[in-house]
Amino acid sequence: MAKVHPQAPVSDPCCMSSAGRETFTIWMKSLVCHTNGCTVFDSKGEIVYRVENYDSKGSSEVHLMDLRGKVLFTIQKKKLQIFGCWNGYRGNFTVTKKEKPCFQVKRCCSFLRRDLACQVTVCFNKYWIVSLGRKKQGFKIVNLAGDIVAEVKQKQLSSGMVLGDDVLTLEVEPYIDHSLIIALVTVYGLINRRL
Repeated sequence: MAKVHPQAPVSDPCCMSSAGRETFTIWMKSLVCHTNGCTVFDSKGEIVYRVENYDSKGSSEVHLMDLRGKVLFTIQKKKLQIFGCWNGYRGNFTVTKKEKPCFQVKRCCSFLRRDLACQVTVCFNKYWIVSLGRKKQGFKIVNLAGDIVAEVKQKQLSSGMVLGDDVLTLEVEPYIDHSLIIALVTVYGLINRRL
């Protein structure tokens, strides 16, 4: 099992991306007893990210942290939004700061395309979170051209056995900020009241 505070120096996961496709395992459980959250493991089985939600499921504010507890993103739900809107800020954001969000996720209500779950705005770039169906846990994040940026699905072992619905596989395409994708996965978990 991975150590929560390893002695070896850890590279800054806030800005991590890779030249090849990366695979992560998301366990929709918190490392802290009696809290909601999730833990993210890299392909070597090491913990790289965690989300702790000390309030009730679907909280209005959660923090994405690295292994050592450094806050990478603060995710806040905007009040008085009909369909739901979440803002993501780099680092430990407080309401007293007046800064623009790093990203914004708006829940979609589309009768024409039921698979579109959310619209994501990162600076001037737009993405969509597309559901893979009501029965499936999975979804994918696509850019405006329809190219898959990241995909989340229920974890399946090489033997073909499917693990529980609280264990997911995340595949991230090359040159994409891993922490940003994990933050978007977190928002989708909040929307579906999984965190």
